[in-house]
Amino acid sequence: MLMRTDPFRELDRITQQLMGTTGTWSKPSVMPMDAYREGHDYVIAFDLPGVAADAIDIDVERNMLTVKAERRPTAKGDSVQMELSERPLGVFSRQIVLADALDTEHIDADYDAGVLTLRIPIAERAKPRKIAINSHDDRKQISS
Repeated sequence: MLMRTDPFRELDRITQQLMGTTGTWSKPSVMPMDAYREGHDYVIAFDLPGVAADAIDIDVERNMLTVKAERRPTAKGDSVQMELSERPLGVFSRQIVLADALDTEHIDADYDAGVLTLRIPIAERAKPRKIAINSHDDRKQISS
């Protein structure tokens, strides 16, 4: 149902495999996600810890879903002297091509405990359905 559209992400994955940096020591994705089907919905969950709900923007244009999030610094002011900064800050985005079988007009978004969850219903036209069979059993016996 989803297709990746970020060629650099694929290039990073190949580079990690060739350089032997995959596994537990590799750098995590900035906006990791899970995608799965649950009943008649397709669910996508993005990890966005430390991002305020008002700093998340979700757009759908045709079949392209774009999620943008901004993680702002928590320490502010002139008296703050940063000792260690490992959490990525700034604007992050992720684009996903959605299949035509999904109903992009009725996407439900929920943000709780740093996880953005999108529920996208499967379009009625894509759901399995029974097809009625027309029978023409109007056969007449021929009498001899």
